[in-house]
Amino acid sequence: MMQQPLVSICIPTYNGAKFLNEALDSIIIQTYKNLEVIISDDNSQDDTLTILEFFKRQTKLPTAIINHKPNGIGSNWNNCIKHAQGKYIKFLFQDDKLLPKCVEEMVLALQEHTDCKMVACQRSFMRMEEMSNSEIDLWIDRYKNLQLQFPNVEGDFQKITSSIFSQEWFKKSPLNKIGEPICVMFEKSLCDELGYFDESLKQILDYEYWYRVLAKYPILIIKKDLVSFRIHESQATNVNRSKKIRDYEIYDELLYKDYYDLLHPILQYQLRLKFHKPTLLWNRAKCNFKSAFK
Repeated sequence: MMQQPLVSICIPTYNGAKFLNEALDSIIIQTYKNLEVIISDDNSQDDTLTILEFFKRQTKLPTAIINHKPNGIGSNWNNCIKHAQGKYIKFLFQDDKLLPKCVEEMVLALQEHTDCKMVACQRSFMRMEEMSNSEIDLWIDRYKNLQLQFPNVEGDFQKITSSIFSQEWFKKSPLNKIGEPICVMFEKSLCDELGYFDESLKQILDYEYWYRVLAKYPILIIKKDLVSFRIHESQATNVNRSKKIRDYEIYDELLYKDYYDLLHPILQYQLRLKFHKPTLLWNRAKCNFKSAFK
């Protein structure tokens, strides 16, 4: 019989009233019942807290609502985890939904694959009604299958290991090869071992953490949709362009500092050119030498 350790459904919220009831309803219909709900709210100014308090009164699930001063995305995520009591952390964002067997299938997968401490699933997409933007269609087409570059494996699961760092295509889009936080469940013990999400990051803090996990443990992919992810226009446009540029500059520095030895030689060379000053000077000297004899 399947064991049912406590799973913490972690919901970081901020002005999320529009779709929040849908997200909360998706918890109630879970086939897996040993759940607690941990909500960290970044001082919402809409009806978010009213909706959350009503949910807490109505549900039989243990529910904690922590309202605090805004301190950024990563801090809100981490605050959820720090208040969680469960063996497993399952994120649910205010705009998204869990399919009914999501938690059950993820827990079972981790119990059957004991070398893994994190599992991810694929996702279906929800589009805001007013959206018919071709950029959204392009985004979905480009990012629907985040594991498209991996060798095709038969069966219901695919196991991703640190060997992906050594692939020449590792830095090709999509950089997030695991999934958004809604797609992931992991053992809370990982936070004791690897730390929490990097609060200085705005756009890549999820897969920066997945990389940390991958460097030590394989990540299991369930090859089916277990969550619904809502598409926002900002994901397909340049609304957050300045933040993305900053994070992507940090991304290369992160690879150079923390994962260099795991990378493909071509990627190592590219990063050396960017960050290793003696290499830059040597290449400049070679160019000057060649120019002198033209």
